[in-house]
Amino acid sequence: MGGGTGGGLLGSDIKGLEEKVKQRLAEAKGEVSRHVFISFDHEDLNDVNLLRGQAKNDNMDLQFDDHSVKEPYDSNNADYIKRNIREKIDRCSVTVVYLSDKSATSKWVNWEIEESLKRGKGVIGVYKGDTPPTRTPPAFQQNGCKAVSWEHATVMKAIEDASLKR
Repeated sequence: MGGGTGGGLLGSDIKGLEEKVKQRLAEAKGEVSRHVFISFDHEDLNDVNLLRGQAKNDNMDLQFDDHSVKEPYDSNNADYIKRNIREKIDRCSVTVVYLSDKSATSKWVNWEIEESLKRGKGVIGVYKGDTPPTRTPPAFQQNGCKAVSWEHATVMKAIEDASLKR
């Protein structure tokens, strides 16, 4: 006897399939947008927002989906903060560390690098100017992470390389 509701796809299943198809089509065209977590010291927020803005500009060859922390967590509970940051890192394939004097001494940036590596994520550093910084976070240096200058093609290549090597 026939009948029943059997076998149809749910709306959530269809949406998931649509996303997978869109991603595969983008990959076939070479238009993959990598999911990145940007690790930085809060005092460098203006520079990081400029980097974020450039990645959203269709006229730039810098393209990634930013899953990093936009606003500081309103909490003094380190476990709560770490749990929320871990969730964001888990959504990404690469952590981009904005290298500055402030990030070199930030315990949070250092922890985010360690956590990213522990979770199998690629990690790269980005710096402004022509010369790499002399000081970097200890975890960045100890793990031999690559630092690149803030040039669109260079940053995108480093993100892609880090994504493939993880």
